[in-house]
Amino acid sequence: MSRRLTEKYRKRLAAETGLRAAPWGGRLSVALVYPNTYHQGMSNLGFQSVYAWFNSRDDTRCERFFLPDAEDRDDYRNGSATLLSLESQRRLIEFDLIAFSISFENDYLNLPELFDFANLPLRRDARDERFPLLLSGGVCAFLNPEPLADIMDLFAVGEAEVLLPGLVDVLTEQPEADRAELLCRLSTRPGLYVPQFYRTSYAESGEIEAVVATDPAALPVRRQWLASLDQAETRTCVSTPETEFASMNLLEISRGCPRGCRFCAAGFIYLPFREHSVPQLERQLSDFGTEQPKIGLVGAAVSDSAAFTGLGQKILSAGGTVSVSSVRVDSIDAEQVRLLVESGHKTLALAPEAGSHKMRAVINKGVDEAQILAAVELVATAGIPNLKLYFMVGLPGETEEDVEAIVQLTLDIRALWEAIGRKRGRLGRLTLSVNPFVPKPFTPLQWAPMESRRSLEKKYRLLQRRIRPLPNVDLNLESLKQAELQAFLARGDRRISQVLPALGQGTSLRQACRDAGLDPAFFLSRERSAEERFPWEVIDTGVARHFLWQEYQMALQAKAGQPCTPGCQRCGVC
Repeated sequence: MSRRLTEKYRKRLAAETGLRAAPWGGRLSVALVYPNTYHQGMSNLGFQSVYAWFNSRDDTRCERFFLPDAEDRDDYRNGSATLLSLESQRRLIEFDLIAFSISFENDYLNLPELFDFANLPLRRDARDERFPLLLSGGVCAFLNPEPLADIMDLFAVGEAEVLLPGLVDVLTEQPEADRAELLCRLSTRPGLYVPQFYRTSYAESGEIEAVVATDPAALPVRRQWLASLDQAETRTCVSTPETEFASMNLLEISRGCPRGCRFCAAGFIYLPFREHSVPQLERQLSDFGTEQPKIGLVGAAVSDSAAFTGLGQKILSAGGTVSVSSVRVDSIDAEQVRLLVESGHKTLALAPEAGSHKMRAVINKGVDEAQILAAVELVATAGIPNLKLYFMVGLPGETEEDVEAIVQLTLDIRALWEAIGRKRGRLGRLTLSVNPFVPKPFTPLQWAPMESRRSLEKKYRLLQRRIRPLPNVDLNLESLKQAELQAFLARGDRRISQVLPALGQGTSLRQACRDAGLDPAFFLSRERSAEERFPWEVIDTGVARHFLWQEYQMALQAKAGQPCTPGCQRCGVC
């Protein structure tokens, strides 16, 4: 490691406040790896929570690894540097367990280079007793583990608080056990998926013909989740100036979402919707102290939370401020907006997702244009100058008229926003963030195809032509190339791991697949049949397949569904 890089590590550690890794001693050593940069990894609340959990135990020690910053990677590529832990500058191979926290499919593309920097063989069958076991956790591990099944030794299917104690028990009970014995024992633990014990066969069409589990592995592997969030604390445990949340402490207030938006993976794989109790949240607030009075409330449905208003009032009365990433159009109220205004919010995000009522029914968004405009008026009148709006294009059954409806809704919002702004003597900016629809596993739209790039480009051009000329309006369009890669990685099976090195080096998706004898259209642009078996169905999330299929049929008919309610038993989780 060069002196410059060593100094960078030292400065980062010195700038951090909060948790420190436990001493080595005779502890199980865990390398916690985030397959992106330090800036990205330390912004991830789940990553921080797992780091805190390991280092709170008497029998484990956890140190962190990150993908090197872009300006440093040539030192690793030419062999003058190797990947080392942030805490003690040890190599990955020196740890007992390497645990990857992966939240985004496109981070798979960083794995080949990261493994190369650590002198670690990428493929599972190339590693023997000399190497630690590799565990993959995070959202991607229980959304679809199959693209990494030939790379990782095991996957944590579900939430860390439930899975990690059993994992550590197996690894510490018989430390002299060899690799094969450990993996066999781990495969019997609920929620641990060990891919070497599963065999997949394919039909001539390329579809999965069968998946067979060998004894003692279970099929499917059932997702494990925490029944009561009060059994765990998920909050900032390490503060650092090198993240986008450097100026605030993050606090999880809920997990999952009851709304049932048909495109949203997080809304289904984290069911049932759960909330931390107010007393527990208030206790965690007191633990933050007064040095960092800005509190970021984290959850997929923050404005739905019963705790939001009371917690926000308590934070403000103590001299702090409250922050949220976005709010629901139909649940935000005047008191919640007041809290955000007094906290200094200059921008608020709303997610209509679609311009027409028909397309909002397709995705089960559950809001109409009157509710959207009422929320905009509420926010604008309160004095928040800038508004961000999230939309999607390429949804099933979408027509040019539905894309035109995005334009019309934007014009209506802009007219209302401008009229209120002129009265207040201040015109802010509207920002439209537009993303292509990506079908995700374990959602009702998992059967749907992704729209072709040519069609999506046409819709992008329409929006550019109509939206870009508008004063005080910005239009941000997500890269279609990146969206295609995300869809390919999200919906892939074991065969796609072979193209990750080429994709990571910048080879186009079509060329990488052509070289590997794969057809990207097979994964991206075909509608699945009712009977087709999905690669990710080696996992059981608890949501019944027949419920998802029923919701898909309702989507195709543009029929709205019902939100999740406690004990409703419609999807099977409860």
